[in-house]
Formats: sequence, structure tokens, C-alpha cells
Amino acid sequence: MDNTGIITKESQLSFEETYSKLKMIIINNPNLKLLFELDHSANAAKVDKALRPTRILMFGNPNLGTPLMTAGNNTGLDLPQKMLVQQKDDGTVTVSYNDPQYLVNRHGIEGQDDIIQKVSGALDKISSAATSA
Repeated sequence: MDNTGIITKESQLSFEETYSKLKMIIINNPNLKLLFELDHSANAAKVDKALRPTRILMFGNPNLGTPLMTAGNNTGLDLPQKMLVQQKDDGTVTVSYNDPQYLVNRHGIEGQDDIIQKVSGALDKISSAATSA
């Protein structure tokens, strides 16, 4: 499977612990706003389908996202930020998100290197904190 543009980190915690920790990190960060939660496995259950635990948190910071969307209008397809927490068939729990540098290339964003660095650093810290015991 081609995971180009996706950063994935393995969690040392259970699915619920990882998800809860990630959510609290986002909620407690004054620079971020939690916008939406999506529980794919609960939605699958509503149509009598089974899906291993899979949830997305969508969050953002318009001070950083708006200049990126201004520099590349299609960037709105990938913003606000999303982090996917999932439990694989073998029980491994991961947190995945779009690599901001990949979005630069995908959407032709120019002149926003400082913002991309900030976003990359923030996503790395958030995901590392959420996946560590």
C-alpha cells in the first residue's frame, strides 16, 4: 500500500487511551480548536458492518490554515487537520495524519515555509505525546 504523504506512529497505549489522550491534547491546546469527531466503526455498526476501532479527530488553527489555503486554494480539501486513530487487525494502535510537506507539493503551496514548519512540528509533538505511555 502506498502511504505517500501519510505519517503514522505506533502507540504504546490501547485504542481508547490513545484516542482520549489525543483528544485531550487538542482540547487543552489554546492554539487549536476541536471541530469534529467521526467514529467510523460506530457508523459501520449502524449498517450491520464490522470495522475495527477507527476514529478521526478534525481540528485546526485558522491563523495557520488560512495562509496555506490562500497560497493553494485546493488545500481546503486537506484542511482542517485530521488525525486518524485506528486499531489494526493485529491489535496495534496507530495515529496517522497528512504530512504537511506532502500537502505543499500536492497543492503547489509557495512562500509558506515558516507555517509549514510550525504545523509539522506541532503535529509531530501532538502525535508523539498521544502515542507515548
